Amino acid sequence: MIKMENLDTDIKKIINGAYPYIEDFNPAQKAVIESGYLEDKSNYIVSIPTASGKTVLGVLPALKTILDGGKAVYAAPLLSIQNEKVKEFKAFEEYGINVGKHPSSADLSVMVFESFDALTRFSWNVLRDVDTLIIDEFHMIGEYSRGPTLEAAITRAKIINPSMRIIALSATLKNIGEIEGWLEGTCIEHDYRPVPLHKEVLDCEMFNTKNKNDVIVKVVEKAMAEETQALAFVSTRRFTESLATYVAKKINKKLSKEQKERFKEVSEKLLDVPKKKGSLPTTTCLKLAESVEKGVAFHHAGLFNEQKEIIEDEFRNGNILMITATPSLMYGVNLPSKTVVIRDHTRWTSNGPQPIPVFDYEQMSGRAGRPQYDDVGYSYLIAKSMDESQNLEEYYIEGEIEQTNSKLVDNKDAIYKQIIAQIASSLSKNLDELSDFFGKTLYGYQMSNNPSMAFFAADSLAYELETALSFLLQNGIIRATPEGLKTTDFGNLIAKSNYAVETAVKIKEYVSDMKEINVEEFIYALSETPDLPLISFKGRKSKDPVHEKLSECGLFAVDIGNPEATTVSLIEWIDERNEYEIENKYNVYSASTRRSAYEASRLVKFAKNTCEVLGNYSNLKEFDILSARLYYGVKEDIIPLVIGVKRLGRKRARNLVNIFGNDLSNISENELQKVDGIGPKLAQKISMFTKN
Repeated sequence: MIKMENLDTDIKKIINGAYPYIEDFNPAQKAVIESGYLEDKSNYIVSIPTASGKTVLGVLPALKTILDGGKAVYAAPLLSIQNEKVKEFKAFEEYGINVGKHPSSADLSVMVFESFDALTRFSWNVLRDVDTLIIDEFHMIGEYSRGPTLEAAITRAKIINPSMRIIALSATLKNIGEIEGWLEGTCIEHDYRPVPLHKEVLDCEMFNTKNKNDVIVKVVEKAMAEETQALAFVSTRRFTESLATYVAKKINKKLSKEQKERFKEVSEKLLDVPKKKGSLPTTTCLKLAESVEKGVAFHHAGLFNEQKEIIEDEFRNGNILMITATPSLMYGVNLPSKTVVIRDHTRWTSNGPQPIPVFDYEQMSGRAGRPQYDDVGYSYLIAKSMDESQNLEEYYIEGEIEQTNSKLVDNKDAIYKQIIAQIASSLSKNLDELSDFFGKTLYGYQMSNNPSMAFFAADSLAYELETALSFLLQNGIIRATPEGLKTTDFGNLIAKSNYAVETAVKIKEYVSDMKEINVEEFIYALSETPDLPLISFKGRKSKDPVHEKLSECGLFAVDIGNPEATTVSLIEWIDERNEYEIENKYNVYSASTRRSAYEASRLVKFAKNTCEVLGNYSNLKEFDILSARLYYGVKEDIIPLVIGVKRLGRKRARNLVNIFGNDLSNISENELQKVDGIGPKLAQKISMFTKN
C-alpha cells in the first residue's frame, strides 16, 4: 500500500486500486509530490528519466481536479499511446470517474495532440471546462512534425482558458529555464531511475568480427542465458528484416523444444492475419513467421496492424526473445526490455546520412530495464572499430542532449496552418494580432529572449508572417475584408481538416482543371501529396513492373519511387487484387495497402468537399464511388453489396456475384450458405438487404 501520508485519502484509494503493484512512490515521484505540486495551482514541468513513473505523476493532479468537481485532459503524441492510456485509466471508472477521448463526455479524456489542438480552435466552451491539462512526452515540443501543433495548441489554450493548469511530463530537457519561462511554470527535475541503466559501446574488434550483427547475436545469447529479452534498433525497415533473419538463424540451435513450440504458436497467429483478410501470406509475412518461429520478430510500418499488435503482446508475455525495429518504436507503445541494442547510429536524411541526435539515443536506451521485472537495464551501442567506439562514447554516452527549440517556423506547413487556425477562429484579424499570437509561442519566446536574436525578433517574425499570408491570399485560403482577414470557404475546409496546406492546394489545383475524373491519374495526384501514407518498395529489385503498370494506365513518370509504388498498389487494390498479389507483382510492402487506401478514400472525400466549396458540382457522385472503391477495395458493381451488408467483405461479395449474378433477391438463405465463408447469420443479413 502507498505509505505517502500527505496524499488525499480518496486519491490514495484510487491509486491503490488501479495500480496495486505500486507499494510506495520512488524517490523521483516523492520529490515531485513533496514539492507541493498537487496543492499549488501553477503550471509544472516534471522532468525525470524514461521509465521513472511519470504517468502516475500526471494522474495524481488529474484525479485531484476531478474529485474537486473539475475536468482533466491527458494529451499524448500518438494514437497507440492514447489507446494504451485509455485502457490503463479505465480502472478509474470503478470510482465513478468517466474516462473517454473527449472532454465533452468524460471527466478524464485522453487526446492526441492534434485533437487537443482542434479543441482550442473550434470548441472554446468545452476547452473552458478543462481545469487541468496533462501533457505526456512534452519533450516532443521540439520535434519537427508534431511539436508546432502542441506549441500552438498550448499558446491558444492559455489565451482562451487562462485559469487552466498545465502539468508537462517530460524526459530530461537541456534548456529547462527557457521552457519554464515560456510556460510560466516551475520545473521539478530528478535523475532517479527505478531500474539503473548501464550504457556501453561494443565494437566488432572486441568480438573478433567485422559484422555488427555478430555482436548483436552475442548480446542476444547473453539475454537468453539470463532468460530475458532484447530490443534492437536499426535505421530502415529492410535492416529490421535482415537483422531478425540473421539472428534467428544463428540462435536456432540454442532453443529448447518448449521454446520452439511457443514460438511456433506465435508464428501461426501472425500467418492467420492475412488469411482472415482474404489474402495469402505475403513474402514479408512468411519471412516474419519464419524468424518468429526462432524467437525473433521484426516490427515496422510495412506489417499489418494486427501483426504489430500480436508482436507487442507476445513480447510482453515473454513469447518473443527479441524485436528488431526502426526508431519510431521509441515513441510508440510501451515495450521495455532488459537489453536494448542500437546498431545504427546514423539515419538517412535529405542531406545524406546524419548522426542520430543524443536525445534519440537517450530515448532508445531508456527502453532498457523493465520496472517490476529487472534490477538493471543494459543499453549497447554498436561500433565497427575501437576508434569509432571511443568517438561514440564521447558523443553519446558522455555528451549532452540537444537544446529543445521550436520548429514552428522551420515547418512551413505549421505556420500556414496556425495562421489559418487563428483567422478561422476569429482570434486574429490582422498582421498585428497574428504577430501578437506568434510572439506568445515558444518560437516567439525563444527569439525575444535570445540576446543575439532579440533585436531582429519582431522583424524576422513579421517577414515570416507576411510571406505566409501572401501565399494564403494567392491560393484563395484567406481573404482581406473591411473587418479584417477572414478565411474563405476553402480556408474553413482546411481549418477543419488535419491535412497539410500543400495537400489541400494540390487537390484544389487538380479538381479546378478537371472535366471528369480520371481514376488512375487522380490516385497518382493523391500519392504525391504529403498526407497519403506511402507504400514503399521492399528492396533493390527491378521497378519495371511499376513503370509498366503506370504506362498501361497512361501515366508518365520520370522517377519510380514510393509515390509511384503507392499509385499502382492502389489501382490494383480497387481492381480487387489482394496484398499477396500486389506484393508479388511489384515487390512492395503491401500490408500497408489498406491503410493507404483508407487515407486515400478520405482524401477523395476532401476533394469532393473542395469541389462543393468551389461551386463545381459536376463530379460529386464519381467522388463518392471512388471513395467507396478505395475504402472497400472493390470494383464499382459490388459497392452496394459491401456497404449494405456489414462484415461481408470484398472477397465473399465477389464470390456471390460470380455465382449468382448481381441480382440476389431471389436466392434463398440455404443457397447463400453454400458459398464459402457465408454462415446462417451472414446469409440472413444478405437476404434482408437484397429484399429491401
